[in-house]
Amino acid sequence: MKKFKISLAAQILIGLVLGVIVGAVFFGNENVQSYLQPLGDIFLNLIKMIVVPIIISTLIVGVAGTGDIKQLGRLGGKTLIYFEVITTVAIAVGLLAANLFQPGAGIDMNELQKSDISSYVETTEAEEDKGTFQIIVDIVPKNIINAMAEGDMLAIIFFSVIFGLGVAAIGERGKPVLAFFQGTADAMFWVTNLVMKFAPVGVFALIGVTVSKFGVESLIPLGKLAILVYATMIFFVVVVLGLTARIFGINIFKLIRMIKDELLLAFSTSSSETVLPRIMLKTEKMGAPKDIVSFVIPTGYSFNLDGSTLYQAIAAIFIAQMYGIDLSIVEQITLMLVLMVTSKGIAGVPGVSFVVLLATLGTVGIPLEGLAFIAGIDRILDMARTAVNVVGNTLAALVMAKWEKRFDEKQFAEYQAANLK
Repeated sequence: MKKFKISLAAQILIGLVLGVIVGAVFFGNENVQSYLQPLGDIFLNLIKMIVVPIIISTLIVGVAGTGDIKQLGRLGGKTLIYFEVITTVAIAVGLLAANLFQPGAGIDMNELQKSDISSYVETTEAEEDKGTFQIIVDIVPKNIINAMAEGDMLAIIFFSVIFGLGVAAIGERGKPVLAFFQGTADAMFWVTNLVMKFAPVGVFALIGVTVSKFGVESLIPLGKLAILVYATMIFFVVVVLGLTARIFGINIFKLIRMIKDELLLAFSTSSSETVLPRIMLKTEKMGAPKDIVSFVIPTGYSFNLDGSTLYQAIAAIFIAQMYGIDLSIVEQITLMLVLMVTSKGIAGVPGVSFVVLLATLGTVGIPLEGLAFIAGIDRILDMARTAVNVVGNTLAALVMAKWEKRFDEKQFAEYQAANLK
């Protein structure tokens, strides 16, 4: 007799549906939040616990295995160019959608609830105090242990690349070190699979808390904004990322099907970190080399936030329309240029999209307090932008592997055949 087995995607979906039901039934009940929030926090903490060791170990193994600083420099340059082009297109698509469909026009602000955004304001002020050059300086960690503790992704990547090159440079003496980090990576991927067994419970708790706190009715006054954000993101994935994938010989729909478990998990938790280890493992199995995967995907979490930048563009124009502010073409181009800069390198900051918007809106005269009106549904919108970020970064790793002519087409075909039955 064949044993019945429920796939991870199905388990997460069940957790998602049950969470929505429980949250709706106990809307406004703080006891539900106090019971469920710890479960959600435990799951997110488990993920954060494994992300840093996986990135360090895989990147060191990948770089040390290649040992070619010129090849690494070429990969870094191509990756950043690709990220900049795609995120700029995402901003342009967001601005175009907001101008065409006018989601903020005719909204009565008296119908909207204001949320507290003071914590985001404090974070934004701290980021602005650093200045552009200080952010660049901070990429080089003065204390790698501290950078690891804070989850400072760019500093971790910088150290891992330098250390990997050092391991490669010392030849035979570096082999035991390389074996240690390879063993660490293998062990951490095993731990990842163990942690994923808790994912449906984590999803259930996080969604339950969200729905019980805000309720489904909080969406109604801002329904047009929510629908536009979701529709534009679908358009961006299908058309923009779809065309990009096609240029490099990849079918975007098949790619989405191959990472459906991770997309559902990222969507449910609103956290890209929850799927980073599994996405790295999957893209490697698809035929992308370890050094490319371990460099491109973690770097993408700071520089290739397609869903986030698209949302930021729509939200900025939405708030302007809500206040009756008509932005000129020059002001919208200024907004786009500022978003291109402010959206880079602060992926580890809580509420990153709000932080970026707070740092951007003032440059074109949009009232910052307008963000308080959309904070209530931000979690719902964050679910969509997180899923788009995951698709964008997965595709980026495969594109870079093909661009570098190091993609294993046979392995990709075999993986695709085995996973799209």
